[in-house]
Amino acid sequence: MSGGSLMHIQETRWSGTSAVAADGGGKGVTGGGGRGPAPARTTPLRVDAQRNLEHVLRAAREVFGELGYGAPMEDVARRARVGVGTVYRRFPSKDVLVRRIAQEETARLTEQARAALGQEEEPWQALSRFLRTSVASGAGRLLPPQVLRVGVAEEAAAEGEARVPAQRTQPESGRPRSVRGAGASVAGAADREQDEAGVAALLEVVGRLVQRARDAGELRPDVTVSDVLLVIATAAPSLPDAAQQAAASARLLDILLEGLRSRPA
Repeated sequence: MSGGSLMHIQETRWSGTSAVAADGGGKGVTGGGGRGPAPARTTPLRVDAQRNLEHVLRAAREVFGELGYGAPMEDVARRARVGVGTVYRRFPSKDVLVRRIAQEETARLTEQARAALGQEEEPWQALSRFLRTSVASGAGRLLPPQVLRVGVAEEAAAEGEARVPAQRTQPESGRPRSVRGAGASVAGAADREQDEAGVAALLEVVGRLVQRARDAGELRPDVTVSDVLLVIATAAPSLPDAAQQAAASARLLDILLEGLRSRPA
């Protein structure tokens, strides 16, 4: 429920942005010479804006998943087949777009962990299911880097320090620095708190999976939540061929799971 609520909150916020910012220079308006009644003109613009928002988000997941969060906004625009100005109308800075993607992927992993915890009685099967589902979804490539800080993620969550990072944002061609400042104001304290809450929820539920498997003697005692999340990121390679990627991910995950499992002395 928490992961789904997070994604719903984010979708509501950006749906509001979509309704305000018309997209593509009015390509959704046809005929009438601009003299038709206002309601007839706003509806297609909203539909077009929502469609372009979905294209941008899909492209961002693909580009960031393949190239990392350092990929430029121009790459996202090209993949979405829209102008870079369209991307900036939706997301006033790269940090805002990165935060949106990271929040959604964190929420997705949290839901996958909860499903495994609630539907698998055997501790090792629950942990294994979570890892296999998460690797197959590719979410590990889009996790906030703080989540992968080996050995310190749990401590950071306990101290309230887990955050979506300030991404390295280089000046985008043709974009003034003031735009990035506007993005920083949009992604303010409330957004940071939301980031922290999402990461903390993920660490908590994965921690329960880890503790169950450890208590059952099926997980190595030195394995941490950070190690499990690192497995998800490591076992989700990005390859040009989908079949090769799935096969490589499955094989690598089998090897990593063997490394996590406790063995009798």
